[in-house]
Amino acid sequence: MRVGAIILAAGSSRRMGGGDKLLADLAGRPVLSWTLSAFEECDAVDDVVVVTSRANRSEVAALCRGIGKVRALVGGGQERQDSVWAGVSALRSVEVVAVHDGARPLITPEGIAGCVVRASEGVGVVAGGPSVDTIKVVGAGEQVVATPDRSSLRAVATPQVFRAETLRAAHEAARRDGVLATDDAGLVERLGETVVVHDVGGPNPKITSPSDLILAEALLGTRYEVRTGIGIDSHRFEAGRKLVLGGVEIPGSDGLAGHSDADVLTHAIMDALLGGAGLGDLGAHFGTSDPAWAGADSVRMLGVALEQLSAVGAEAQSVDATVIAERPRLRPYVDAMRSRLAEALGLEVSAVNVAATTAEGMGALGRGEGMSAHAVATLRVKRNRGGDR
Repeated sequence: MRVGAIILAAGSSRRMGGGDKLLADLAGRPVLSWTLSAFEECDAVDDVVVVTSRANRSEVAALCRGIGKVRALVGGGQERQDSVWAGVSALRSVEVVAVHDGARPLITPEGIAGCVVRASEGVGVVAGGPSVDTIKVVGAGEQVVATPDRSSLRAVATPQVFRAETLRAAHEAARRDGVLATDDAGLVERLGETVVVHDVGGPNPKITSPSDLILAEALLGTRYEVRTGIGIDSHRFEAGRKLVLGGVEIPGSDGLAGHSDADVLTHAIMDALLGGAGLGDLGAHFGTSDPAWAGADSVRMLGVALEQLSAVGAEAQSVDATVIAERPRLRPYVDAMRSRLAEALGLEVSAVNVAATTAEGMGALGRGEGMSAHAVATLRVKRNRGGDR
């Protein structure tokens, strides 16, 4: 059973007071980035189509580049239904379709999978749960005319998951009849199809105003913890080798001895990241006995380390590193190092700091026999559930 997902990211964000809610910062990442990551990590989803506005197409496209499941980026319509239809039209060869609001960034891979499993039983599924508030029906002048029994009420959200043929038929009927509904479940219900509510097991709020970002960040804090890692690396100088620091070649100097390119700065950063994620040290993953890393580009090795971090739910938030060396003069190359490392780490340049100092003539470093680098990395790590990652 192949499952496709439509991520709706074409809203107007009228209540955000300026700026698009999907691109707003949420704990260091755009709102839409969190949503896309959840679907990327969900094994139950095979293909993703993202529906976006013309105004934000380039920004959304940039966020989609790291998401391997994205098959298409399509333009949205004037109404939500038009955007869903554009997404449905772009999906090919799927039996089940999940529709989700890009502005619901707290959905989890487990929550998505639960909806998909329930939909495999042949019913339509909407994420939701019991209404915690008493609901009033009002008439003219906001006068209360009825108070429904709360036990029969459910607050629903997305994802909403349906058999692909059912969702297409529901939208075709709505387009033919000129019907607009607030969600896809309403259109499916018009066909007389069964729709059930499924609890996704955690908060799943929609970002519509700046205050929602504050709530969402607080809720994310219950899922993640902040950790710090420290890395230290040292290499001797060796004549005849290139000197590479932070992925930048420094001309006019001897290089450093080592199994790879001996990029002491990048090695210290990798040590800090691996340590912060509880994954040991550089030698445990890139040992000198492994011929695969002979002469290797350390920035490429950093990419491998980041994949290892991702596998345990960890990601870098910031890095601060210092190179200690008597020679050569490094300050002219610091900005290039920061840019290269920031690109490799997927961070803003402002989140990567590189400093250079000397050992004031003391010890082996002071005698110019080699270089050392110290790094501190801050990481966001998913909280351990059930003892195993």
